[in-house]
Amino acid sequence: MGGQCSSLSQCCRNSSHKTAVLEAPDLDNGESSEITDVPNFREYTLEQLKAATSGFAVEYIVSEHGEKAPNVVYKGKLENQKKIAVKRFTRMAWPDARQFLEEARSVGQLRSERMANLLGCCCEGDERLLVAEFMPNETLAKHLFHWETQPMKWTMRLRVVLYLAQALEYCTSKGRTLYHDLNAYRVLFDEECNPRLSTFGLMKNSRDGKSYSTNLAFTPPEYLRTGRITPESVIYSFGTLLLDLLSGKHIPPSHALDLIRDRNLQTLTDSCLDGQFSDSDGTELVRLASRCLQYEARERPNTKSLVTALTPLQKDTEVPSHVLMGLPHSGSVSPLSPLGEACSRRDLTAMLEILDKLGYKDDEGVTNELSFQMWTDQMQESLNSKKKGDVAFRQKDFREAVECYTQVGTFF
Repeated sequence: MGGQCSSLSQCCRNSSHKTAVLEAPDLDNGESSEITDVPNFREYTLEQLKAATSGFAVEYIVSEHGEKAPNVVYKGKLENQKKIAVKRFTRMAWPDARQFLEEARSVGQLRSERMANLLGCCCEGDERLLVAEFMPNETLAKHLFHWETQPMKWTMRLRVVLYLAQALEYCTSKGRTLYHDLNAYRVLFDEECNPRLSTFGLMKNSRDGKSYSTNLAFTPPEYLRTGRITPESVIYSFGTLLLDLLSGKHIPPSHALDLIRDRNLQTLTDSCLDGQFSDSDGTELVRLASRCLQYEARERPNTKSLVTALTPLQKDTEVPSHVLMGLPHSGSVSPLSPLGEACSRRDLTAMLEILDKLGYKDDEGVTNELSFQMWTDQMQESLNSKKKGDVAFRQKDFREAVECYTQVGTFF
């Protein structure tokens, strides 16, 4: 680690005198991240979103889904069983309904595999809600600052910053150059544990809060001077994320730059990363962070330069993200059998035909539709008992829960 620190320090000391922007060649930097298999943006009714979230129940609140108070994000499930995240703004966050709809529709046109895409919105009365793809594997803040089983590997940290840079470059290519309060809570992980950028931060500043948090230590200098966010402000915030991933802590940029100038890289670098990266890779990441955090906005790199700089640093590109994260693949659910599919649709005719082909016989040795109907009724009763038990358990009525679960019997 000592060798890494000395090399990094020398490079960063030298780079502090170089203020030229990283120039990116006119390259495509890999395949386009735009996708077409996400449903088109649509407007939902308030009743639909109430049904999806059990009436905006407290237990459906997602504490870390790219948002913090006063806004609330709920997890939900539509009638087609698609999981969603629903952001509910404070009552007067968007007093102008037309402005809210126009902004939501504009963001809703974006479709990228690097983002938690916006699926729709709801604007009824004083209600203003956004609907996005649900990301089941929490936030970068959770995995970086509050990990429980293992710290995030260097290889995965490099993948996070590349995917994030690609998301920002995609937005820039579509004319969305501004992102509000880019931080570790805005980076989410999907079913495969791939990092995605929350689209909620692409909505223009509304009356419910400022573009940046009240922690001035992490706020771009020009925002402090003018109160306005610029594309260069987003790059500054990207630099703070680079520091987060390098240090494993939410360290103020001024303190980090002091450590770099004093060649005290050992204090800056996450001790969990010892031996996981080479001098050159660490040097490049520190150099890039320093460039992003330049006081003068014009001296910071652009999004295309970020992608260009981060692409050659990637390692183990063939290893799935969930393996690098040490997490199960949330999407690896075994497909239902034909009988299971028929049961999920409650298609009695299809169920009977499948069982008949399999040689199912009733107690008298003859296939009997009436006895089959009785069997399905019993199955439905068991399902209803289980649902009642689940509700009782959530309400901590354990006596009722045990009684309902007992009625399920051995059917399951």
